[in-house]
Amino acid sequence: MERSNSLPAVGVDTASMTVADILLLDVREDDEWARGHAPTAVHIPMSDVPTRVGELDRARRIVCACRSGNRSGRVTAWLRQHGFDAVNMTGGMQAWAHAGYPIVDDTGRPGAVI
Repeated sequence: MERSNSLPAVGVDTASMTVADILLLDVREDDEWARGHAPTAVHIPMSDVPTRVGELDRARRIVCACRSGNRSGRVTAWLRQHGFDAVNMTGGMQAWAHAGYPIVDDTGRPGAVI
């Protein structure tokens, strides 16, 4: 596991290989999500995480993602403070897209990370 800003982090290759075992949490805004996201991701915008935390499974590792990794780092820290096994995805969805992993839009067609 990589470490970024003293938070535990994983790269996109690790996240993509373990996607069946983790919850990939996309914390970007609604418009960012609509344009393109990982097909298996769960969407909870960063500002909604505190009120929707009950939707998250404490028994699963949560890999937090945003556009570049900054917002998801803050969510990772918050989740860890609240007892979750959370890690940040280094480079965010930009790195995911750059590595060639699938991105879909809200309709399931190929999407984009902007």
